[in-house]
Amino acid sequence: MQKNENQQELSALLESVIKIVGNAVSIIKDAPFCVTEKGGATDITTSSDLACQQYLMQELGALLPNSGFYCEEGDARERDKEFVWIIDPIDGTMNYSRGIAECGVSVALRKKEEVILGVVQSIFSPDVYSAVLGGGAYLNGKPISVSSNGFESSLLCTAMSLYKKDYAKICGDIIYETYMQCNDVRRFGSCAIELCYLAAGKCDLYFEIRVFPWDYAAAYLILSEAGGIVRGLGDKKLELNRPTVVVAANNAENYERLSRIVNKYLKKTPYEE
Repeated sequence: MQKNENQQELSALLESVIKIVGNAVSIIKDAPFCVTEKGGATDITTSSDLACQQYLMQELGALLPNSGFYCEEGDARERDKEFVWIIDPIDGTMNYSRGIAECGVSVALRKKEEVILGVVQSIFSPDVYSAVLGGGAYLNGKPISVSSNGFESSLLCTAMSLYKKDYAKICGDIIYETYMQCNDVRRFGSCAIELCYLAAGKCDLYFEIRVFPWDYAAAYLILSEAGGIVRGLGDKKLELNRPTVVVAANNAENYERLSRIVNKYLKKTPYEE
């Protein structure tokens, strides 16, 4: 199959995925929900997460038969398939549970070891970020690209390792040193949304010490297609089957500078899972 034929098929598939994700958002946007702790007060899920994931698995499975799933809410069905859907039914669940705008539904499609399609839709706004491999990045159907800001003018999006607070001191050191060199810091509480903000030029730098593939897989492709750089610790390609450090920037110069700061405090990944 020729490359342009692959692009056409992916673009057609993307349109179907956008519709499915939009339906999922409609289901949970104003729905009543209950909250359950998964690993204490900082790690929660809601009945909306579970309902959204079930709907997405049903519809995406029908859209691409014989595909596997890797989802936040405890479903890793047939992850060895050629095609695997990587799903976060609500990235930013704490925000969602409190009515805070920065949260969204994230769906990526992995072919073997490569993300080929990504959709991130905000729950409390109409924004839909999307991309297919080699096709550019889009916000509500219009092309987007990263900013041209230099390091001193950049906004850093970051977090303090909420689920592993033992790493907070390392995060704090990295954030402080970066803050003293860049413009300012933002902490929105949703990896997927923050990486999409970077793709759209709303911010310029990103660091988080421990995030999972369902948090970043779709936004990783969207940001890459928008011209950004997204890597793991030590400039390694992001893994798609385990938690990882994520370092991202709008251009190579800013990425290298942020990466040097991160590597100063993090010589190796400080966790196994």
